[in-house]
Amino acid sequence: MDLSLGYILNPTGSIAIGSILLISFILGLLHGATPDEHTWPITFSYAIGSFSTRKGMKAGFIFSAGFTIQRAILTTLGFLGLAAIYQAYNLDGPVYAIVGIVMFLAGAYILNKKRYIHLPIDLLFGGKLHHSEKAAILPLHEQGHPIPAKMAFIHGIIAGWGFGAYATIITFILAPKVPSLIYAPLVGLAFGLGTMAMQIIFGAVFANIARLKKLSEVQMNMIGRQTAGKTLYYGGIAFAAIGLFIILFPAIDSVAISTGNPIPNLSSVGVSTVLVLFVVGIIGIGSLVRGFMEALKLSGPALEDKASSKRG
Repeated sequence: MDLSLGYILNPTGSIAIGSILLISFILGLLHGATPDEHTWPITFSYAIGSFSTRKGMKAGFIFSAGFTIQRAILTTLGFLGLAAIYQAYNLDGPVYAIVGIVMFLAGAYILNKKRYIHLPIDLLFGGKLHHSEKAAILPLHEQGHPIPAKMAFIHGIIAGWGFGAYATIITFILAPKVPSLIYAPLVGLAFGLGTMAMQIIFGAVFANIARLKKLSEVQMNMIGRQTAGKTLYYGGIAFAAIGLFIILFPAIDSVAISTGNPIPNLSSVGVSTVLVLFVVGIIGIGSLVRGFMEALKLSGPALEDKASSKRG
């Protein structure tokens, strides 16, 4: 079996089912490891808010689980020929917009923005309490209650409907080559598991950034909550704005500058690349650095007061 990069990115001829699944898994590894607007911003946001190896890995796992389920559905549609809608319509704009709205709501929940619309969002995503037991009139989100991890799962399902080079390969090239319908979901499953493996690793890396400075638990919680909240909140606005812009002007989604690299997500600089750089690079890393600087200036009672003010 040819496992060269050229063949993996453009598999031709008849392929055995085992080889199809192996190629799909490798493509998933590449997808999870390369800067992608449907994975990195969301995994970074949820993982950075935990600052725990285990919780960071869990964030990557939960997001990728939703993403994997969607990809299994997508490759099934590809086998049936129903995924041709992607060839007729550009769905990137609507997907960006919906992902942006969900990111915005999650960020608002974490940051306790005054303009946050008070909805029982914790119940919607699996929470059991909407008000604290100590103060029945004080919503949990106003006490700094962390965003439910299940929102990462919802994000994974929504973001999975975005369509790029990797999705094209597994949906229109590999899925139609399987011997019967029963095998079609396995193509997306293998791809999703590959993405999951890399996202778990990156989730752990993102979650442990703060430990380089050996900060206290209070400092890490404060930095993590602010970084995750700002990344989701302002990143959501950016996603929604770009999504609306693509809906109004679809041609901009195809504008890209080639880098000469054959690997998808690294082959060109376009709208998706700009989103990753802006959300993770500028908003995410920028908020993280600022949070570090603020936390290092505070200690003892001042730090506790700062943390309390964020929850008030």
